[in-house]
Amino acid sequence: MTIPNQLTSLRIILTPVFLYLLFQDSATFKQIALAVFLVAALTDWYDGVVARKYGYHSELGRFLDPLADKILTSAAFIGFVVIGLAQLWMVILIVIRDIVITLLRGFSEIKGKAFYPSKGAKIKTTVQMIVLYYLLVVYVIQNSPAIYSVLPGTIDVMLNPILVYILMLAVTFLTVWTGVIYLIDNRKMIADLYAGSQNTTRES
Repeated sequence: MTIPNQLTSLRIILTPVFLYLLFQDSATFKQIALAVFLVAALTDWYDGVVARKYGYHSELGRFLDPLADKILTSAAFIGFVVIGLAQLWMVILIVIRDIVITLLRGFSEIKGKAFYPSKGAKIKTTVQMIVLYYLLVVYVIQNSPAIYSVLPGTIDVMLNPILVYILMLAVTFLTVWTGVIYLIDNRKMIADLYAGSQNTTRES
């Protein structure tokens, strides 16, 4: 297994570790959870650097890398539901959209077909990550007494339920909207992939 794929696998392995630590009552464990999440996120950047520098490219990597990203971010959003920061219906829509689109892209890569990028996908990803990091960092601070005691009022305002709801609503809307546009723009490609899979099934 290439180094980029090893880093991608590490990202997947760190995901349940992050969730376990996040759900603990200990402030120290929550702080470690944040550190684990940051390390996992950094592996995404670093495996790209290594792949470009040394020319590592593989079908497994093209499929696994975006899937690992979605597993990590989806786990974080699911964690927000458990700790009471996000609404379940929002996270369900976000997770379903991201996983479905990622699997479609991965399958198309394996079949040697390129999907058109979703309009606004970069905006969606940027907003999604900003909100994710914002909520995670502020939540960990709120649950770290030594840090929280410095600016308790400010932290509480930053995690105001109405503000959090609006932020998550924006993420949900952008995620679903770009997903719908993605499916519409690639409807012919999806039809071709489906037809190809049906032919393969008949032949086998």
